Amino acid sequence: MAGALIFQEKEKFLERLRALVRDGVPRERIRVVTPFGVPEVEEILPRKRSNVRFFALFGAASGTVTGFAFTILTSLSWPIIVGGKPIVSLPPFLIIAFALTILFGALSTFAGFLLLSRLPSPRGIRSEEEYGNAFVIVVEDGEQR
Repeated sequence: MAGALIFQEKEKFLERLRALVRDGVPRERIRVVTPFGVPEVEEILPRKRSNVRFFALFGAASGTVTGFAFTILTSLSWPIIVGGKPIVSLPPFLIIAFALTILFGALSTFAGFLLLSRLPSPRGIRSEEEYGNAFVIVVEDGEQR
């Protein structure tokens, strides 16, 4: 069943979507196109958690390590000895480490979003089919995924 089921009314669309899930069609094979956001679809077909969070975690951790490494290695390479204070003092280095944590975390999150959503790609942005103001359910064949 690879055809598109097209509905003009939201209620009939939701009834058919619930019936498909109740009949045992795997949720990964169901694709839904709506003219506006329908919160009930999120309840019927919950999404799995995105893997972008791992990009953010890796970027933030690498930013923290880079911030501390940059400041510590710089102060060890060119020490400024003032009044018996230690050469490596962590409180002033926290500011730079925090700033690089935010910067690297944001950049890696954006890069992960682009990578996982397969952007920039016109096929990733627009569908080949245009349905106008209709509610559409497409059940893909198992081999297509």
